[in-house]
Amino acid sequence: MNYIVVGAGALGSILGGNLIRAGADVTLLVRGARAAYLRENGITLRGLVDDNIPCQVETNPSALTETDVLIVTVKTYQTADAIAPLRHLRIGNVFSVANGILKNGQLGSVFGEESVLGSIAMISGELLGDGAVNFTVNQLLEIGALPSGPSAASTAIADNLNAAGINTEVSENMQTDEWSKYVNWSGMMALSVLTRLETYKFLSDPGATRVAAKIMRETAALAEAMEIPLSDKPPVACDAIVGGSEDDAVIFLQKLGRTFEKNAPQHRVSTLQDVDRGQHLEIHETLGH
Repeated sequence: MNYIVVGAGALGSILGGNLIRAGADVTLLVRGARAAYLRENGITLRGLVDDNIPCQVETNPSALTETDVLIVTVKTYQTADAIAPLRHLRIGNVFSVANGILKNGQLGSVFGEESVLGSIAMISGELLGDGAVNFTVNQLLEIGALPSGPSAASTAIADNLNAAGINTEVSENMQTDEWSKYVNWSGMMALSVLTRLETYKFLSDPGATRVAAKIMRETAALAEAMEIPLSDKPPVACDAIVGGSEDDAVIFLQKLGRTFEKNAPQHRVSTLQDVDRGQHLEIHETLGH
């Protein structure tokens, strides 16, 4: 099975680099200075994986003709421009690890809905100033058919990713799982940007966790209005956010903060990393839904 990975920031480097380490045929579609860096230095991972991985880099979308799997790792606001030049590409399946729930429509408009798999990524890292990527969280990557149901393609991709060391599961309720992550992420993202703090720090503050809970519960109301059930399976636990009182949600989020402090004290939501680098934020494409 061969892969094209669009983008080589933190997640693109983590997914592409680990697949290459496991022997997969991977091409990174990258632009500008990042492409030049990768051609000269390869992918350097630190943290959960410490390795330097030579990689195949392409800067010209027209040079690509086909792939079994296209993985889109750029932000939601970058996605349309990134995939438009790939309309000619013959693909088996495509999925995006971007935040929010607009990405699948973007992919379907270019590659056809039948090729699109849903995905949620609870893995994270940070692109460092020297070009390396600090791989900090390898909790779970879920992929699956949309809106739900079994998928042989998802199973094959998950097998490849697990063999590469990326903790991956196949979801048979992908729409539910994507919205469930969206509910949780909405409050986490907003508070990380407002406080400029590592995740465990703002989740340790009673006032910050109450604001986060309010945002999450409002986002969940959208899913309810669209008759999309939410999931309570770990690590999302939507019932703890919306199933009880707001006070119950605050207690749960503070407990989550203690987990982050113990297991990933350096974790920062990717949007906060964008703030630090002075980059555009995907606010309208996520909270603006």
